[in-house]
Amino acid sequence: MNHVVVNHSHVSPSKILCVGRNYYAHIEELNNDIPDSMVLFAKFNSSISDQLHSFDQEPLHYEGELCFVAKDGVLSAVGFGFDLTKRGLQSQLKAKGLPWERAKAFDGSAVFSEFVDIDSLDHHFRFEVKINNSVIQCGDSNLMIHSPIQIAEEISQFSTLQDGDIVMTGTPKGVGEVKAGDRFSAKVWLDDTLIIERQWLAQ
Repeated sequence: MNHVVVNHSHVSPSKILCVGRNYYAHIEELNNDIPDSMVLFAKFNSSISDQLHSFDQEPLHYEGELCFVAKDGVLSAVGFGFDLTKRGLQSQLKAKGLPWERAKAFDGSAVFSEFVDIDSLDHHFRFEVKINNSVIQCGDSNLMIHSPIQIAEEISQFSTLQDGDIVMTGTPKGVGEVKAGDRFSAKVWLDDTLIIERQWLAQ
């Protein structure tokens, strides 16, 4: 089983639940419709990687996201993740009304920082992504259509969050193609405190 790091300990998620279309600006960016209800899809344990890849049968696109790890049925740690996407394949699947897993849940499609414990979801969370030292994405829990608290409540209506399971909360505007050799960096703030900083070299 693949793992992530939560407070210096290895944890193996049984599943990753992801929210789509959770920022208005990103919906506009991709010319998508605003959904009537929360859009949720899943990734698998085999999706987890610590390597940021640029190609898997087609060019991959990055989507930076605030992420949370569950413990004792609640979201108890925060981190950062890239939801890597086969955009061309996703567009084909969407046009046919088919599920997204082939474009979203392939091996290596979920790249995470370490996770840090939090005492509750009642905080202001935000993140920043840079490529080669230029800011390209800024996420903010205050700008989400569905807050982390609302996401946890929605998931609880149909799925049990087991210890180690990850929730990815959606990406803001600024998504784009991963290019080999680019240096990606991500920072996460809890209220006004920087708690996570991580870098990747795209392969």
